[in-house]
Parts: sequence; structure tokens; C-alpha cells
Amino acid sequence: MAWEEWQRLKAAAADRDARTRLNSAGRSSGPGADADLAVHDDELGQLGAIAARLRDHLRRDADHAREATFGAAVELSNEGLRAGAALTELHDAWNTKSRTLVDACGHISNHLDFTRAQHKKDDDKVATSVSVSVINKYMK
Repeated sequence: MAWEEWQRLKAAAADRDARTRLNSAGRSSGPGADADLAVHDDELGQLGAIAARLRDHLRRDADHAREATFGAAVELSNEGLRAGAALTELHDAWNTKSRTLVDACGHISNHLDFTRAQHKKDDDKVATSVSVSVINKYMK
């Protein structure tokens, strides 16, 4: 009984959506024309894992030449060469940009983990609400 109610509610929402949409040509016949909101937990998990691995690789690999670059910059500066200051500036810019990219990958991974958890809560809430409404119908 809960499944039938869910299907009825989806149809009613789609009907309301079609009537109240502005600036639209209506539903297309292309891919996704009949799509419903779909979140595939395994896909979100895979994407989150890829972002986490990318973050770990970037953190390790972006730092690979940091010490050698800084050492070269110091030596060049000590010799009175302007290339030392330029290399120091390049070193600092690279560190800033690479840390920003590492942080962004971590943010993406964390957001996908949060999204997975939130959709699970939403699905549980919908399942509970539909079940309770069916029970309330029979209790009256």
C-alpha cells in the first residue's frame, strides 16, 4: 500500500510541476526526460573516494620538490643572484596554490560523504512518513 501511495504522490507532484513552471518549453524527449531525483550511493562513494585519493596524491606529490627548491632559492640569494628571490616567490606561490587545490579536493570528498548521509536520512524520513500516513489512514 505504501508503494502505491508513493507513486500517486509522485504523479501529483509531476502534474503540479508541469502546471506551475515558467519560462519552459515543457518536458523534452531526450535523456532524463522522465528522470526522477536519483542519487546512487555507490556512485557518490566512488567519486568521494577518487577525490580523497587525489587529495592524498596531491599532498604528497606537490610537496616533492619543496625542500630542494627552497634550498636552491636560498643558495642563489646568498650568492647575490636575483634568481634566488624569484625562485623563492615561485616556491611560495606553488605552495599556496597546491595547498588550495589539496583543500578543495578534501572539501569535495567531505561534501560527497555528507551528501550520502543526508540522502540516506531523507530516504528514511520519506519511508517513515509514507508508512505513518498509511497507518493513520487505517486508524481513523
